[in-house]
Amino acid sequence: MELSLSHSSSLGISAINPHCKASSCQPKAIPSKLNGKLCDLSLKCFKNGVSLGLYNHKFCSKHIPTRQFRHNSIWACSQVGAAGSDPMLNKSSSFKDACWRFLRPHTIRGTALGSTALVARALIENSNMIKWYLLLKAFSGLIALICGNGYIVGINQIYDIGIDKVNKPYLPIAAGDLSVQSAWFLVIFFAVTGLLIVGYNFGPFITSLYSLGLFLGTIYSVPPFRMKRFPVAAFLIIATVRGFLLNFGVYYATRAALGLPFQWSAPVAFITTFVTLFALVIAITKDLPDVEGDRKFQISTLATKLGVRNIAFLGSGLLLVNYVTAVLAAVYMPQAFRRSLMIPAHILLALCLIFQAWLLEQANYTKEAISVFYHFIWNLFYTEYAIFPFI
Repeated sequence: MELSLSHSSSLGISAINPHCKASSCQPKAIPSKLNGKLCDLSLKCFKNGVSLGLYNHKFCSKHIPTRQFRHNSIWACSQVGAAGSDPMLNKSSSFKDACWRFLRPHTIRGTALGSTALVARALIENSNMIKWYLLLKAFSGLIALICGNGYIVGINQIYDIGIDKVNKPYLPIAAGDLSVQSAWFLVIFFAVTGLLIVGYNFGPFITSLYSLGLFLGTIYSVPPFRMKRFPVAAFLIIATVRGFLLNFGVYYATRAALGLPFQWSAPVAFITTFVTLFALVIAITKDLPDVEGDRKFQISTLATKLGVRNIAFLGSGLLLVNYVTAVLAAVYMPQAFRRSLMIPAHILLALCLIFQAWLLEQANYTKEAISVFYHFIWNLFYTEYAIFPFI
């Protein structure tokens, strides 16, 4: 339903229905007693930045799309009283949204899935030693990893504001939704909280690995080091932090919590190698959507040097090597892996990758298609961790 304000300030209501004939859908007048109340409501809504579908034809010549209008107008009518009367609630909600975007949710999903999968694998291998009170310790470890993740992606955003305004204008600092001072408070909070949790719960060795991860994340973004300017160094840092340190560190900490010395198992060695190469692919392809801003700010990446198409093929080829290796590992090490799952799963994922690369080629490497391709690679990353406990 569309509410429209006429030039004479009388309010008309018309139903937007693709099957409704023009003759039967004429606006119906609303009693004058309601006119003032509805106009007051429309003014309040506009002051609070809420669209109710109330508009003056003099200023609004375009109709709102039906589906979007219905959804927004119903939501706005139900929220306008609460939101309009409590500006602090609006500020709090906006700040929470900015903080969530600041954490880069897709990276948090990778960290959470990876740590959960490795803990699950360690417990499956030693099911007779499970102590349920250790779940709290495992949860504290997950919080520490999310804090470390937040610090690394946060410090990068603080020093990439200019680039992000071109490449990722939706990020909270670049969009003006989060101040630099607030961002600094958050990254310091994440670093200190993570270090305290790890130091208290997991001992000096894991604390040193955690500190190494924070250090590498710092020199990746912060001048005068800013290692992200150098493609090879940037790739190695990302692959080390997201690949080796995460997988080795979580598995080591889990075995230590169970009272066991560290010992590589074939599945854990596989996932650590697999994900380290996968993280290298993410490091290579993450620059694909950012070519415009990287060139403007003279950031040297493989994508700016070799071109988007070549890097997309390189990333796809490395991932296919991963999947072929996974199939061969299952074939030649049947005692270590569950063939019935590992072989068909990785063949299917490889075929999906080939299809997605073909779609990117057909789309002629537009920015939208590149973004879809990059997010698809992250989905493959999540999927690998999801199936890992069962292979």
